[in-house]
Amino acid sequence: MIDRPTALELMLSKIGNKNLRKHIFAVEAGMIRLAEHFGEDRNLWGLTGLLHDLDYDVTAKDVARHTFITETWLAPYNLPAELIYAIRCHPGHASCQSRLDWALFTVDPASGFIVACALMHPSKKLINIDEDFMLRRFKEKRFAAGASREAMEACRQMDLDLGRFLMLVREGMMSIADQLEL
Repeated sequence: MIDRPTALELMLSKIGNKNLRKHIFAVEAGMIRLAEHFGEDRNLWGLTGLLHDLDYDVTAKDVARHTFITETWLAPYNLPAELIYAIRCHPGHASCQSRLDWALFTVDPASGFIVACALMHPSKKLINIDEDFMLRRFKEKRFAAGASREAMEACRQMDLDLGRFLMLVREGMMSIADQLEL
């Protein structure tokens, strides 16, 4: 399997936008934290997060192609089929079946939602947002409207309630708070 330094180099070569890179790192961190919570393979889950939006710079205006170019780019690396499948699931191109699939499907919007929560807080820091703060914002439909509430609520497919799920993803993101500038 590809190692993280090689995957990171690949991601950096494909993604030029600084904010998209931050999103990718946030998803990677959230995925690693969920892997730890569930006793899953941190490396596999982290790489899934790190590579999930690899083709976004070229497919942003053509969502139907999103992840399929990534799959082509990743073919030479002989990655586990479950990683490729989870990447295909996150925008809805395949049905989630495994915990890995559900994790990426839910962490992707949750990371953006949590960033929006942090930016709304007077401190602009992840450390200062708690479960109650996030759940109150979650109920505000216009707040971080691009972060699918339905997708985040699918955390129940992993036997996590929404509050616990958001806190786990936040914990992962806090591990790279300096990199996220939050």
